[in-house]
Amino acid sequence: MHIDHIGIAVKDIKSATETYSRILNSKPTKTEVVESEKVETVFFQTGESKVELLGPINDDSVIAKYVAKKGEGLHHVAFEVEDIHAELDRLRKEGFTVLNEQPKDGADNKLVAFVHPKDNNGVLVELCQSKKES
Repeated sequence: MHIDHIGIAVKDIKSATETYSRILNSKPTKTEVVESEKVETVFFQTGESKVELLGPINDDSVIAKYVAKKGEGLHHVAFEVEDIHAELDRLRKEGFTVLNEQPKDGADNKLVAFVHPKDNNGVLVELCQSKKES
């Protein structure tokens, strides 16, 4: 298990992309819209990990609601795992509140699932696993 990426919620994805391009002195490595979550993502590679900017594509997206309630900033920490199903089972047995019964499609060709921040010192934890090539 390692940190795959840090997710940052932003109001304006274009402005945030310009800011992080300057901070990281690099261009984004990938952009993607995840329609099911109504979010646009922009990834920057930072060594072995990535920074993911999350911007809403409309006012009723989860990210729009998050930013309206909590403001811009750290949204989640994502850990890459070998077997997301086994990790979800393990975390449930450990007493963690898993927000997804089954992993779902996420950005960057990953299966993702989330663990409630109330169990993680206020931090939303994402588990992610690269999808297998068919």
